[in-house]
Amino acid sequence: MGREDKATWKSNYFLKLINLLDEYPKFFIVGADNVGSKQMQQIRIGLRGTAEVLMGKNTMMRKAIRGHLDSNPALEKVLPHIVDNIGFVFTKGDLVDVRDKLLSNKKPAAAKAGALAPVDVFVPAINTGLGPEKTSFFQALQIATKITRGTIEMLNEVHIIKKDERVGASEATLLGMLNIHPFAYGLSILQVYDNGSIFHPSVLDITNEDIRSKFIEGAAIVTMTCLGIGYPTPASIPHMVSNAFRNLLAVAVETDYTFKEAEQIKEMLANPEKFASLVAAAAPVAAAAAEAAPAEAAPAAAAAKDESDDESGSDDDMGFGLFD
Repeated sequence: MGREDKATWKSNYFLKLINLLDEYPKFFIVGADNVGSKQMQQIRIGLRGTAEVLMGKNTMMRKAIRGHLDSNPALEKVLPHIVDNIGFVFTKGDLVDVRDKLLSNKKPAAAKAGALAPVDVFVPAINTGLGPEKTSFFQALQIATKITRGTIEMLNEVHIIKKDERVGASEATLLGMLNIHPFAYGLSILQVYDNGSIFHPSVLDITNEDIRSKFIEGAAIVTMTCLGIGYPTPASIPHMVSNAFRNLLAVAVETDYTFKEAEQIKEMLANPEKFASLVAAAAPVAAAAAEAAPAEAAPAAAAAKDESDDESGSDDDMGFGLFD
């Protein structure tokens, strides 16, 4: 490639990246370690019509973004994340759907000595089919074996590789002999950019219910704290007013002082017969509600009634009836 051709190629790349940044409000910053050109082509095909993938040199990406900061200052947040072997996946669609499509394209791979293990690797207790001459590999890894019909049989499941640790030469050789490909590689999502905000991809798994439960939990903590120290806030004032009103009712019941809201309570206490008639008048309504309840609630209601009857009978037998 001549000097002029290389300059033209760079100019076209800068123009393409800037156009994508202007056109798409959202994109993923993805890691492309252990992803070959053929697999990258398959990823592009799988995302066709949904997202567009752009790879390139980090220096060119930084230069293009820095030159575009005047038009979009929020892109400065992206610069610290342009490290190692990364690329961009631009989209206008739903981030969760595109994320799932992106991560679904993975290719099985063998464990290579010196590579960082992305997952834990277990080898089950199996007959390996290997001859006795391979016993030294198992002994080096301290794996219990026995010879069965001229082949090596593993006696127990073995945790041969731990996540985030380097693969040893013996482990890689053994897995290769067993034809086990424990790893799967594809584009990994490192960061998400959405309309000027950049965040970790785990945020995409947060649901509306998670947000609601966290909000309720936080509001409860604020309310309890404010009630404990007597500090009025929108969260604590309703409880403060309610507590104060109950205190006023208690004072009115114990004294001759009264006010409108306390009159009904005092009347009920002074005329329990009237209160009993109100309960009797409400009984038909309660019965109708009970008939409309789901059929599955009947056994529980019956059990509760039996328990109540037993307790009442027990109280009467011991001479503790309330209205004797």
